[in-house]
Amino acid sequence: MKIQRIIYWIATGLFCLLVLFSAGMYFFNYAEVTGVFESLGYPSYIVYPLACLKIAAVIVIVSNKSKSLKEWAYAGLFFDFVLAFFAHYMIKDGEQYAALVATVLLLVSYFIGKKVRP
Repeated sequence: MKIQRIIYWIATGLFCLLVLFSAGMYFFNYAEVTGVFESLGYPSYIVYPLACLKIAAVIVIVSNKSKSLKEWAYAGLFFDFVLAFFAHYMIKDGEQYAALVATVLLLVSYFIGKKVRP
């Protein structure tokens, strides 16, 4: 059980750092991120709301206050990563691997978290 707890916190920590880094990029490199979003076919007006929701999701996951909110946070981030993976894959820009790593860390955090953080 202790090894699972360690794996959970490592995966969750890395996952949360990745998500917070991405949200920070959305705020501090808005022009560059907007260009990427437009090249992927997404509207630029979703950059700030997506960044805010990513930060909120990390807070909900780490705080572990509400089970249903935590499920929604994991689900929202899962769909965000899957859509990011396929968007990058379809335009063949080679950036899909970050989304794949984020998805793997999210799944590890989610499934092991079910066992160690009820």
